[in-house]
This record gives sequence, C-alpha cells and structure tokens, in this order.
Amino acid sequence: MALNHPITAQWPARHPDRLQLYSLPTPNGVKVSIALEEMQLPYEAHRISFERGEQFLPAFLALNPNNKIPAILDPHGPGGAPLALFESGAILLYLAEKTGQFLPTEASARYQALQWLMWQVGGLGPMFGQLGFFHKYAGKDYEDKRPRDRYVAESRRLLGVLEQHLAGRAWMLGERYSIVDMAIFPWVNNLVTHYAAGELVGWAEFPQVQRALATFLARPAVQRGLQMPV
Repeated sequence: MALNHPITAQWPARHPDRLQLYSLPTPNGVKVSIALEEMQLPYEAHRISFERGEQFLPAFLALNPNNKIPAILDPHGPGGAPLALFESGAILLYLAEKTGQFLPTEASARYQALQWLMWQVGGLGPMFGQLGFFHKYAGKDYEDKRPRDRYVAESRRLLGVLEQHLAGRAWMLGERYSIVDMAIFPWVNNLVTHYAAGELVGWAEFPQVQRALATFLARPAVQRGLQMPV
C-alpha cells in the first residue's frame, strides 16, 4: 500500500502497510509507543530530531501544523482510508477505539476514563513540563525562583490528587489498566528521573504513586515503548 502524504517523502516508510509513528522518547512521545506495544499493533517508528529542527520541516508540518511530537499516519484508518493524527491524547483515544483495548466501553466508565485523560493532558503534563524547565533547563538560571516555586507547588498538588485517587486502586480505573495509565505515568517517571525533581516535590510523601509507577515500569511493553523511537 502506498502512503500518499508529504511526510513519507521526508521519512520513507520501509513498511507502508504499518502504522507510522513520528516521535521522540519524551513523556508525550512514549505514551503512544507504549500504547502501540501494549496493543501489539505493527508500527514503524521515525525519530524527529529537534536538534536539527526537523519538527519545522514542511513535510512534518503537513502532518502536524503544531510542530510537536507525537504524530501518526495510519494507512488503515476509519473506513480503510489513511488517517493522519496528532496530539498524544487524541492518538491514545483513537488507538484504544481502533483496537477495542484499554478503554472501557460502558458509558459511565468510559467518561470517567476520559476525565482523567483530559486531566493529564490539560494539567499534569503541562505543569510537570514547566517544573522541568525551571528546575533542569534554561529556567534554572533565573534568579527569581517564584516561577519555579509556583510549578513545584502545583506539581505537589497534582501528585496529591494522584495519591488520593490511587489509594485502594491498582490503576487509575481500578483493576483495569488503561490508556489513562499510559498517559499519566510516563510524566510521573520523567519528573523523578529525567527532571530529578523528586526531592523538590516531596516524592517520599506519595507511596501510592510510587507503587503504581513501579508496577507500570515493570511491564515489558512499557519497557519497550520507553525506548522508542531509537
């Protein structure tokens, strides 16, 4: 099957019959690679180099005009037609519905899943990301620590929400592992590993979050997805 999209000229598909992933092993990026591994969907991963500014190339912007990763091109989209899609939350929802996996089908449980997915996309991810900027990256050199402290406080609050919710639950939706966990825990992992902000946010105060994160990281599909694309 030939994929007729500008991005395939820049990043040719060796396996055009497979779902094409354009990404990096960042918290948002690995959400999708983890989901693809968990769902056992055949896919081909392409690394988008931010160091070389590849996210601004016309071919990539044709797939995602917002110049962010991840993005996908599915040759077998709805109705059998190719589907180009960006935004990690939207991709997770699409993949779950495509495969019938990791998302409840009952209406009330599905909406509960969606509320936590939106919570991650709109709150936890952006707040943790801002904390990373002010703690690890260029913002760490700012003399005024009020911006950093604002995001430290908000990250602690969000971890407290997680801690309370996970008490008595194996996963975010109870006993059912879902795309919600795939969305949340890469960001939690990144906060305490890559950002090295555990002490800053009081990581020791969140044993339920620690327990769920450890269980998440022990999954073979998660371990594979965290490395993609190589």
